[in-house]
This record gives sequence, C-alpha cells and structure tokens, in this order.
Amino acid sequence: MAALTATHPTLLDLKARMDDNGSIAPIIEILDQNNDILDDMVWIEGNQTTGHKTTMRSGIPEPIFRKLYGGVQPTKSRTLQIIDNCGMLESYAEIDKALADLNGNTAEWRLSEEIPFIEGFNQKLSRYTFYGNEATEPEGFTGLAPRYNSLSAENASNIITETAGVAPDNSDNASIWCVVWGPNTAHMIYPKGSQAGLQVEDKGQVTVENVDGSNGRAEMYRTHYRWDCGLTVRDWRYVTRIQINQEDLTKDAASGPDIMDLMAQALEVIPNINSGRAAFYCNRKVRGFLRRQLMNKTKQSTLSIEEITRANGNRVHMLMYDGIPVRRCDQLTITEAGVGA
Repeated sequence: MAALTATHPTLLDLKARMDDNGSIAPIIEILDQNNDILDDMVWIEGNQTTGHKTTMRSGIPEPIFRKLYGGVQPTKSRTLQIIDNCGMLESYAEIDKALADLNGNTAEWRLSEEIPFIEGFNQKLSRYTFYGNEATEPEGFTGLAPRYNSLSAENASNIITETAGVAPDNSDNASIWCVVWGPNTAHMIYPKGSQAGLQVEDKGQVTVENVDGSNGRAEMYRTHYRWDCGLTVRDWRYVTRIQINQEDLTKDAASGPDIMDLMAQALEVIPNINSGRAAFYCNRKVRGFLRRQLMNKTKQSTLSIEEITRANGNRVHMLMYDGIPVRRCDQLTITEAGVGA
C-alpha cells in the first residue's frame, strides 16, 4: 500500500489542499526553479525518425605553390557525420475519480495535482541539456557537459578554466556556459514527423486494473505527458564552457575566479556572437558573486541591468554582460568534477 500512496493522491492529500471554505487552496510552489535556458532554446525538427544527422566539414584542401612546368596533385575536403539521438520523457498523472469529484472541485483538484508534473519536465529537460549522457543512460540524450569535458579534445579551446589549460581539481566546481542558439550552431531537436514541446493528453476517466496490488480495479482520471527531446551541437565553436572552483569565489575577485574576465575570454573564442541567440547560463551562487564582483570593480563595466521583452510578451529586467543575457539555471550544480586533462 505504501507504493500506492506514493503514486496516487489520497484523502489526506485532498484535505491538505483545501481551505476553510472547502475550495482548493492556492499552493505556493516552493519547489519550482529558475531554469531560464528553456526560454532561449531553439527547437528544430530532426531529419531522422529518432534524432538528427549533422554533416560537418572536418578538413579543407590546402593549395600549394606550383613551379613552372610543375604539376599539382588534386585534393579534396573532408567531412564527417554525427547523429544526435532524442529521448522520450513521459509521465502519467492518475487521480481517483471519487477523490477528485469530492465537493465538486474536480477541475481545480486535477490542476493542483498536475501543475508540478509540468515543472518536473522543465527541471529534467534543463538538467539533461547540461548533464545528460547516453554513455551512462542510453535512453536519454547527450547534453553539453560530456561534449566539453576534456582539455585535450578538439574543442578544448572552448573550455575556459581559472588557470589556462589546467583542469580544476576536486568535485566542488561550477560551470558557466555561453551558448549561441541557432539552426547552424546549437539547437534542440525533436524526431522527424513528431510534435515539438510538451504534449499533454487528457485521457479522461479510465478503469485502472490491479490498482491496489490485489487485482482490484478503480475509476481514475488519467493525464498523459510526453516530451520527445534531444540536443545537437552543429558547430562546437559556438558553445563555451567556463569551469571554476566555486569555493574560491570572492566578492571582489582579489583572489579566486574573476568571473567577468573569464566571460570575456569565453566570448573571444566564439567566431561570431551574432550568429544566433546568445546567452550565458550559471547557477544562483555564481550569478550572485558576479553581481558582487561588479559592485567592487570600476563603474565602467560591461555588466548591466536591462529591460527586455520575452517571447510571451512579458517585460523583465535582465542581467547582461556585454549585451548578452546572463541567465540563471538552478539545475547547474556546484559539485561538478573537474574537466579531464
């Protein structure tokens, strides 16, 4: 029975959500997070039924100086193909019909139970965009961190550390990411012929078999959630990872990581910051120290607070660095292992 109460709401859950008038009380969602990366992602339909194939130029022909009456050997460019797979995020919400219908608050009760399902999808997608790894979880998709995790890899120039070329030690590190989102740089994908975004299907009233583990049946309201999603980095030069030892942060950057200096370095390795929608991403702690370091530096700074209009029309005040938004992502941890040497 413990498993049943863990997966299906009970009368105690209903009582805990009702106010003195018998209505469903507003719930303060203290478990909600800020994962602003979801507002920036560019979504493109994949060219494969399970993902997306990218053809990348891996080498260009080099001309030679020809002598008079000398010959020139023909050459050619080189390409390679990379396939990025999608994962299927799914979940079901099931609520006992009799419980939901109590006091005529069916719609309100179902809504109060299902809102956190959407937040759960948002948090997991944000986490996997950074840390997903098909090598350890084949059913998922590979995020940014496993792709930018070695100072000896081809993309090592786009991994910035406090001491150039030296990986942070221990497991108390944090990353700041600069991503230029676009169809030819980095973007999210969904399988060919499918739908983009979170799909929500109200299954209505269904009969659930073996609901109590003893072959019992019950009438339930069921909602199905599904989000087919993946990530492709078409041009690795348009993503930069800054990794720092977050325990060494100081408010004036007199010692430890100088965040703004590292961000300046990150921008310099990107070929053209205007090739798409650019943004920095960091966790709450790092962004807090970024603000404090700003206050302790000169007044003439590339860090500013600007008012911007989001896609939904809402106007918000955003922290900007050199005209690029500095977004907060709570799914970015402060316990990362150092990138490989």
